This record gives sequence, C-alpha cells and structure tokens, in this order.
Amino acid sequence: MKTLLSIRGRLIADTDIEQVRSLIDKYGNRSRAYISVKLAETWKWYQANGRLKDRACRDILSALQSKGLIRLPPLSPKGNRSKIGRIPFEPAVKVDTSLIEGNLRDFKPFTFKKVSQSHLEPLWNYLVNRYHYLGYTVLVGAHLKYLVLSRDRIVAALGWSSPVWKLADRDKAIGWSEAQKRKHLHRVANNTRFMIFPWVQIRCLASHILSQNIRILNIDWFRRYNYRLWLLETFVDTERFKGSSYKAANWIHVGQSKGFRKQGNSFEFHGRTKEVFLYPLHKKFRKKIGCDADLLPPLNHKYVLTSNEQRGGEKMILRHPGWNPEVLPPLDLSGEDIDKIADQFEQFHKLFEDAFYRVEQTGLSQCYIQGLMSPLKRKSMEPIALNLMDTHRVRSLQHFVSSGKWYLDILAQRHKEETAKTVADPQGIFNVDGSDFPKKGKDSVGVSRQYCGRLGKIENCQAGVFLGYSSPKGYVLLDRRLFLPEEWFTEKYEQRWQKCKIPDGTVFKTKPQLAAEMIKDAHASGRFPAKWITCDTAFGNNPDFLDNLPDDLFYFAEVPSNTHVWRNRPQTWVPPYCGKGRKPFKNHLKKGEPKSVHVSKIGKDSSLDWKTVILDEGAKGPIIAKIARLRVIESRDALPGEERWLFLRYSPESKETKYFLSDAPEDISFEEMSRVCILRWPIEQCFKEGKSDVGMDHYEHRSWKAWHRHMTFVFVAQLFLLRLRHTLKKSAGPNTATGLLASQSSTSNQTF
Repeated sequence: MKTLLSIRGRLIADTDIEQVRSLIDKYGNRSRAYISVKLAETWKWYQANGRLKDRACRDILSALQSKGLIRLPPLSPKGNRSKIGRIPFEPAVKVDTSLIEGNLRDFKPFTFKKVSQSHLEPLWNYLVNRYHYLGYTVLVGAHLKYLVLSRDRIVAALGWSSPVWKLADRDKAIGWSEAQKRKHLHRVANNTRFMIFPWVQIRCLASHILSQNIRILNIDWFRRYNYRLWLLETFVDTERFKGSSYKAANWIHVGQSKGFRKQGNSFEFHGRTKEVFLYPLHKKFRKKIGCDADLLPPLNHKYVLTSNEQRGGEKMILRHPGWNPEVLPPLDLSGEDIDKIADQFEQFHKLFEDAFYRVEQTGLSQCYIQGLMSPLKRKSMEPIALNLMDTHRVRSLQHFVSSGKWYLDILAQRHKEETAKTVADPQGIFNVDGSDFPKKGKDSVGVSRQYCGRLGKIENCQAGVFLGYSSPKGYVLLDRRLFLPEEWFTEKYEQRWQKCKIPDGTVFKTKPQLAAEMIKDAHASGRFPAKWITCDTAFGNNPDFLDNLPDDLFYFAEVPSNTHVWRNRPQTWVPPYCGKGRKPFKNHLKKGEPKSVHVSKIGKDSSLDWKTVILDEGAKGPIIAKIARLRVIESRDALPGEERWLFLRYSPESKETKYFLSDAPEDISFEEMSRVCILRWPIEQCFKEGKSDVGMDHYEHRSWKAWHRHMTFVFVAQLFLLRLRHTLKKSAGPNTATGLLASQSSTSNQTF
C-alpha cells in the first residue's frame, strides 16, 4: 500500500483510490453527493456525534478528480447553482431597527437564541448578509449560530464554525505537531461572524456578549456534536477594527495571518493580514493534546507581583490536592463513558432501595433524581414527570414526594453512609451555612417576610440551614434543617401549621441552634473525621453557638467588621466593697486601660505582616488574596474574654477584607489556618451547583415532609455526580453528566 496524498486530514493510499473508482463504477448513474455518502460508509468515517463525514468525502472526491486520478459523474443542474442563488432572501419576520441606546445594565439580561437548524436560521442568514461587512457565507463544518436579544429586540448575531487548517501563529502558540493537529483540530472553533447591529448603541455591549456567549457555547456544542471544545480562535481586520472587544473579553493576541484564503482545494493570496486571537476554554488543553507545555509560554494573562510582594510575600498555591477539594470542571466524556452512565446510576440507586416499601416507589425515586440531574430548564414536579414518565404519572410522582409512605430517615442515613465512603478524610472540615429560597405565595411551610441572603433584602422566602463537609476528596452537603420563624408558633399560623403537616412537638429553634444539632449528630456518628468547623457571620457572631460546639472541634468563624477585640489584654478589677449595699462582684476595666477596637481598624494597621496568596488561575490571570493573622483578646459583654486568633483575608479585586476568629491553639501553623480559610468556600459551591444543576430551588412543595424529602434527593443526586466524576477520572462537572444521564432514559423526550 502506497500513500499518495493527504486531503482533509486523511492519508489517501492507492487502495483508497481503487475503492473510490469501484464506487463510481457502481453508482455512476447517481449524484456526487450520493457517492460521497457511500464512500464515508465504506471507510466508516464518522464525526464525533455519529454523523457521516460525507462533506469531507465530497472534498476528497473533488481533489482526486482535479489531480486526474478519478472521473466523477457530471454535476446536476441542482448542484451547480451560482453564488447569487445562495444569497438569503429577506424573511417574512420584520425586524425592529429603531434606535436602542443606553447603559449596559439597563438592558440586562441578554437572551441567546441558538438558531442553527431552527425556523430563525433564515433570519440570521439575512441579517448577517445585509449588515456584516463580509456578508453571508455557508459556515464550514461543525457550526452554531446565535441571535442575541434584549427585551425581545435583536441586538447582535454570532456564528461559530470549524477552524482554519493552516494558521502558523496559532499552531506555534499551541505547540502541537502536525499529527496532533490532525487529531485534535476539531476541538477548536472559529468565531466566523460577530456583529452588533447598527441600530444598537450600548457601551461595552460587544465584550459583554462575547463573554456571555462563551459560557454557553461549549455546552451547546457538546449537545449537538457530542464533544467539547478546548480552544476558540478569531481574526480581526485591523483596517476596520482594533480588536478592543476581544481584548476586553480576555482573548489573547498571538500573531497574524499570512494573507491567504482557501480557494477550492488550493490557497490564494489576497494580501490582507489579520490579527489572530485565541481563547482557551480548558486550562490544561495542551496536556490533553500531548504538547510539552513546560517548553511553551503560558496561554493566559498573568498577574505580575509587585516588588514588595516578591520580597515579603509568601506565595502559596492553595489549589493543591492536599489543600483543597477537587474542583471538578465540566465533564469531557467519550461515547464509551456515556454508555456506562445509565448502568452506573441504576447500581448506585440500589443502595437506597431499603427506604421504600414497593418497587413502584423505587422507580419513582429513580425518576425524580434523574429529573433533578436532567437538562430541564425547570426541574419541578410536573416537568420531570412529563419528560421522564407518562402524562398520567404526574400525580403519582407528586404523591410520592409530598405524602407517600416511605422511610425518609433511612434514605438520609444511607446517604450519609455512602457519602462517608466517598469523601471522609482526616483533613475533613465541617461547614455550616444558610440558604434562602424566595417564594411568592404564603402557603409554603416556613414562608415569612425575613432577610433573604439571595436577594440581599427582607423578602418573602423560606430559610434553610445546611451542614456541609469538605476534604481533599471532594465537598458535599450532609444535612439540612428548615427554619421556622418565631411567628409560625403563634395562633395566627395554626391552620397553616396543619396544612403544611408540621410534626407535633416541633419547637422554635434559632438557626444557630439548628446548625449545632446537625454538627453534633454528624460528629457523634464517627463517620466524618474533622478538626474544624467553619461558618459565616450569621453563626460566627453568636457566642452561644461557638461555645457549645464539640470540644475537639476548632471553629473558624467569620465575624462582622465591627466586632470588638483588644490587641493586648487590658487589666480589670472588681471595685472594693464600701460597706453599704450589695458587695460588688462584676469585673470592670481599670481606669486608663485602652478600649476595645473594631477588627476593621486592625485591618488598616500598616504594621500587619500580610502574605500574598495565589488562590487560583483565573481567566484574567492569577486570583490572589492577602492574608494575615494575629492573636487578639475577644470582647464579651464589653469585657476581655479568651485569647483568639484573628485571621484577615483581603481581596485586591473587590477591595474587601473579611475577618475570622478562631479558638485554635496558639501553636497552630499559618499554613493550616490558610487551608481552613480556603475550605470555607466549598459549601457555597455546593449551593451554586445545587441550584444551577440539580434543581435545589426548583421545588414547588408546600409541606414540611416534602421540603426535607426534596433536599435529601438533591443530596443524593450531588453524591452520584461526584462519584461519577471520580469514576471516570476525567475533568468533570454536573452540567454535562446531568444531560447525558437524562438522555439514557428510555422515557426521556429531551434532545440535544
């Protein structure tokens, strides 16, 4: 076998040409398109999404004919249309072109309509052809088209397509070989078209739209083509534009094009060089490609430490496996991986079957959890039932979650047992925090006008208290309690108390009291080794909560900036008895002793020994913080209390300083306290992932039992996704897995 040439990344041998000739002889009376399909089938040449590469085969056929190696059937009149015939006609939809002018914040949020293969695609074609300086052309290979809307007005259009094959400065910046490029080029997408329409005059709109579109592009690309992108590229014509929008959106300039364009199967020099910009979607894409990344300059923006930071700053990479839970990015699954997911979930769910009376309940539980992990926009009861079950099963699912008889305690207990097997570690840390759920109605259990952290104001909402656990093996939510406001224990709420089926004997408890219960239960079980408990100001500002924690747990509690402390212990005294009245017994500060000060004042002290810490590598460069600690005397009832650690964390980006008090011993290392400070974050990530990926806040249940059941199902779903990521041993995250899991259900109607 002799290799003759390479076309579209495929090496063409003499045996391949013989196959092509035999197909032409067999199907010579059919069209070239038909022959290209048959050739792709013969070669078993498929795209990542399972479709045949018939267009690539068509290019190969044309190239072979141009070289005189084969003779194709003549073109049919239909396939020989002129370019003029491909210019899109004006659609029936009329576009409002009146002026849109104002500030960016006044037009948020923007809606991104994916119009590829939809009824809106002709509109995209027409608008781009009319208003873009390059006009309309058919997007090459894999592609996606978007229209951007604000208040139902079209403001922008974007088009993404397959990348160019030859681009010297891009290839140099990546550092891949020809073989590596041939294998992985499909992981790059080209921003072929991007324009803000002329009737739109909104400052900074272009960079904002670019950034927002990038966030959803990879998910949409995966859903359509079954593989994820690693890198984006684009060209900027400097005769018309400066590339400011791409720079503002953190694209990286890597060089220039050579001024050639593809013309058929050859390249034609047009002389107009363009600036080349890249945007990495995967931090370690070079490693995935197989490049020697250590020999190449980093393809990201770097934070440059000041001379003072270089001299006196102690740099710590806190995203070290031994310091921080695995922060798992979106899943990058192969077809083989996808086939395993449904079976894995079925086996995983069998661990919880003891909680249910009947087989039907087991099936309903499995369906509900699948629905929480699915790509449904709204993961409430009805959408889950309609998409994953038959229409008549909606009420069955509602009854199962809200009032069905099965063992919630067993489900919750089994979840904790399995969670311990996954994440329990000697370096584990308990995290306690509250999460609020805005509600419009007044009939849901625990709803009241109270401070809602999610909205930042007093609003109608439910409030939950949650216990999390983080370790080097991952982070999870362990337990939950619904907070009932004190007003719910009055006669006014008697009827609602009955409607919500609140258990008899329930008494009022504050959020810190609920948190303390969960901590003691988890700690007493012995399943979750830990030395620390972290909390935010809602709990850290409560002395009773801190004083009643288990003796072998150190707390690391965030406190408000107006918390009073002393730098040095002041002297106190009990006034002498003067012989009249009651004998004095209370301590008082001695006259002349300094008063306590706010921790915020200490944070402004220039003598503090600040350490520069690199938290992570972000899109704009390293995310840094400055941390410091010192021993202080806490203030209790305006008198000096115990000696504590005051830990300060300053963010240069937000200009905000956070303050923490800890009862850790004096000899605790700076590194250990820094680790704990970072591990305070995972519970926030649990809330974020829970609400964005598994429908934590999508419930519409009103009863006490249903709320606790729903939250437990959310915990189970998160545990499965964590195990899935560990099992596959790849970069991972819930967004992809959730959709894939739903697609495996025989009853699912969801498409990608």
